[in-house]
Amino acid sequence: MSREILLLVDALAHEKNVARDVIFTAVELALASATKKKHDVGVDIRVEIDKETGEYNAFRCWTILPEEEIVNPEAELTVHDERSKGKVNNDLIKEPIPAEEFGRIGAQAAKQVILQKVREAERDQILKDFLAQDEKLISGQIRRMERGNGVIEIGRLDAILPRDQMIPKENLRISDRVRAILIKIDETVRGPQLILSRTAPEFLIRLFELEVPEIEEGLLEIMAASRDPGLRSKIAVKANDQRLDPVGTCVGMRGSRVQAVTSELAGERVDIVLWSIEPAQFVINAMAPAEVSSIVVDEDKHSMDLVVAEDQLAQAIGRNGQNIRLASELTGWELNILTEEQSDQKTKEEYTSSSQLFIEKLDVDEDVADILVKEGFSSLEEIAYVPIEEMVQIEAFDEETVNELRSRASAVILTAAIAKEEEVSEPAADLLGMDGMDTDTAKLLASKEIITMENLAELAVDELIELVKMDEERAKALIMTARAPWFV
Repeated sequence: MSREILLLVDALAHEKNVARDVIFTAVELALASATKKKHDVGVDIRVEIDKETGEYNAFRCWTILPEEEIVNPEAELTVHDERSKGKVNNDLIKEPIPAEEFGRIGAQAAKQVILQKVREAERDQILKDFLAQDEKLISGQIRRMERGNGVIEIGRLDAILPRDQMIPKENLRISDRVRAILIKIDETVRGPQLILSRTAPEFLIRLFELEVPEIEEGLLEIMAASRDPGLRSKIAVKANDQRLDPVGTCVGMRGSRVQAVTSELAGERVDIVLWSIEPAQFVINAMAPAEVSSIVVDEDKHSMDLVVAEDQLAQAIGRNGQNIRLASELTGWELNILTEEQSDQKTKEEYTSSSQLFIEKLDVDEDVADILVKEGFSSLEEIAYVPIEEMVQIEAFDEETVNELRSRASAVILTAAIAKEEEVSEPAADLLGMDGMDTDTAKLLASKEIITMENLAELAVDELIELVKMDEERAKALIMTARAPWFV
């Protein structure tokens, strides 16, 4: 029968295009399944096939486990069992037993084991072959619609185009050919499931790569993309060859290239934006066709205030905030639109706030505070830590004045830091009133942010001892008292 096994393995491996090892594993499982029918439920039967001769042997197996982990005595033993002599946990004991003859494996269950393993291996191999092609843009035909989702045939694979990954208002039908990109692979009981998308920004990028040869050649590069699927999108491009106009190249002769992309996207309008290494300039480009009058960058908050004329406001924001939202997604910056009037008002408020801060904290008059604000200072930290060379260049200040201002700013900052460190929360009344608690211990706990009885109840004994030096017995007693309400 060993020759029959080798012939079966070779035939299935060739027919299904799967590895011989996979077929051998399937046959071993089938033989084990058939052999197991002669033994009690729960017995662990394994079969090993010699891949050179086709000879096979069956074994009854036991796994060595800790006593508390024993669930199935028919297949698990402890190290104390006499059969476990010389073994340790997780070792396997194998006892040879007669194997079911290969020729008698007519049971449907055994056949199903082989067929199931072969089908799984075949699906995996088809998927590996598909992924090896590294297709960036996938094209296929819709075979059927299931609950609004499209099932798309891609060679020997089926993929799913979910309803929420279709372009809104797009009416796809059975037999339509569609393009999409692969966004993920879901593992299901029926094997790996390809999930496609036509709404992801990546899809827009891949379409331009298809239509604009200069991108594949490396002369142009798409740096970012953002989309409101079916309505409007933006892409940022830059030229790696300075002789090229990146925007014009993507638009194409008489708009042919961008129109081809728009047609594939169900009429989605595409803005092609010139990328810039300067964030502010990139944002200005991304806001087109709206014109930005001025821009204020806040590096700490990673945001920008964009000032536009009144007649540009509607265009800058776009329908339902579309233009500003897409520009923000494209650039990666939080963008705020202000009219010139709003900008003036905000500047005035910030000016007044900074000036008042300096008057109060540095004990200077309004004239000195105004000079500091006009020179661009807005915080005490800037005054204290900016290089002194920059401050002495202020015409209204001499070196002595500069040193005095820096000294006062540093003192205020240091005082605030000390006050913050010394600020201790007061213990809550329930913590103070606990049996066994004293005022000093309660205040010490509060300084460690253990303010309430509930906070104390959540501690372990060793944690309490580490926070507040006390003996273990007292720590246990305090924690049990704090936990008492839990058991009421």
